[in-house]
Amino acid sequence: MIRVGIIGGAGYTAGELIRILLNHPKVELTFVNSTSNAGNKLTDVHGGLLGETEMRFTNQLPYEKIDVLFFCTAHGDTKKFLEANQVPSHLKIIDLSTDYRHKAEGNDFTYGLPELNKNEIKKANHIANPGCFATAIQLGLLPLAAKGLLNSEIHINAITGSTGAGVKPSATSHFSWRENNISVYKAFEHQHLTEIKQSLVQLQDNFDKEINFIPVRGNFTRGIFVSTYLNYSGTIEDAEKIYQEYYKDSPFVILSDKNIDLKQVVNTNKCALHLEKHGNKLLILSCIDNLIKGASGQAVHNMNLLLGLEETEGLKLKASAF
Repeated sequence: MIRVGIIGGAGYTAGELIRILLNHPKVELTFVNSTSNAGNKLTDVHGGLLGETEMRFTNQLPYEKIDVLFFCTAHGDTKKFLEANQVPSHLKIIDLSTDYRHKAEGNDFTYGLPELNKNEIKKANHIANPGCFATAIQLGLLPLAAKGLLNSEIHINAITGSTGAGVKPSATSHFSWRENNISVYKAFEHQHLTEIKQSLVQLQDNFDKEINFIPVRGNFTRGIFVSTYLNYSGTIEDAEKIYQEYYKDSPFVILSDKNIDLKQVVNTNKCALHLEKHGNKLLILSCIDNLIKGASGQAVHNMNLLLGLEETEGLKLKASAF
């Protein structure tokens, strides 16, 4: 059994990670560290786990009892923790924050998008889990970048559920504000743009076009739906072949010949894609569950790759039938 610990266990992504790991056939969840909740039951914070576990949060860090350490900490806190604490070098680390996603000198974390870096992930010791918007957007664009076909500005509109803002309430995540409401935020300057550009350049080194990204707050709880369009001179059949070939060994990416919707992916680790050709434009629709494929499910996918398990182990999660 793979023994796992989690640091930062009170947020939405931590709750999803705990749920997935408790039901993973090859995993033993050894501890969930949370200083503010130490001694409380996991179910006191994550009510959906009622009947699944009697575990309690701890303020201890028994590294000797684990093989993999997940960080579900706030942005900036993983780096602070690793700089202030001696974590054993043999431990595999998977960080769900933004701290190590960008390439920099001294950063030995591998960017953990399996559909981009699967072979590198298998050999890595430290993984930086991608952002949720970044995941959904990149999965819509990687096949074109791999063929050198990103030759115009890219236009993206992406709407996300309220859980993307985290568990701590804010003025724009309270139900009374979010319900029956919609708004744009961080237009053209969202923090995920850096990792998106980094990945596209990795596949198409001459890519230098603008990415015009409009993030939207939706009035639902979970999921991300992305509409991307750009210039494309080929046929829709050509585009579909490019995507089918690129994702032939990617079990969680599904190319649909019919229009897609968010309910097809919520509560799963899937990314659904749909392509349409309109004049000289290619429209790419992509959607994911922001807490699973955009965070905790992808982190477990990375763990499976790191430790030589089947990619889908513990991640055969089902969408609702309606």
